[in-house]
Amino acid sequence: MIAQGAGVPNPWFSTVYLQQGRQELLVALQQHVTITVVAVLAGTVVSLPLALLARRSGALETLVVGAAGVVYTIPSLALFALLVPLTSYTPLTAEIALALYTLVILVRNMVTGLAQVPPEVQEAARGMGMGPLALLLRIELPLALPAVLAGIRVATVSTISLLTVAAYVGTGGFGQLIDQGFRADYRAKVVTACLACVLLALLADALLVLLQRALTPWSRARAG
Repeated sequence: MIAQGAGVPNPWFSTVYLQQGRQELLVALQQHVTITVVAVLAGTVVSLPLALLARRSGALETLVVGAAGVVYTIPSLALFALLVPLTSYTPLTAEIALALYTLVILVRNMVTGLAQVPPEVQEAARGMGMGPLALLLRIELPLALPAVLAGIRVATVSTISLLTVAAYVGTGGFGQLIDQGFRADYRAKVVTACLACVLLALLADALLVLLQRALTPWSRARAG
């Protein structure tokens, strides 16, 4: 950890910190990316069966989406504090909390995407002898993919942001650098870590936009 000495000029941005703190910035980047990817992937895996359950009836949809929404209303620090007695001060605490926060976004988008599959396409697939699983994997999920990927984009950017608060449970990442900078009154460290987090979110969003365009070329053609 690089500290700011007493009596030393304390600007809001400094190339000196970029040089001296390069290693800790790279470590924080690796931690931030790893935790974000794991949390979003876990949220996606959990969201799919929940979305399939929700589409069975209006009552189930209200229940599932409502429960995910209730979790999202819990303040992040409160949720971390509730999980600490179970998982201690480990990255697992942040992973569970962040994955839970993605559910409200991912479940809603998956339900919306599946609901947009034309009934006539489903009927045609059944007429060709497709069972429920084949229909889901070969017809419904591919057609729902634009909505699913849009949800993953939002969930990813949201997770990158929320992860800065997870420094409370010792997960590392840019949040830890921000916390250290505040404690040491090291302005350049705070600002650099904040900017790095913003740039990471913008880069992740741009990459997911490109991925969405590559995986769903038919949606762009239809829009055109």
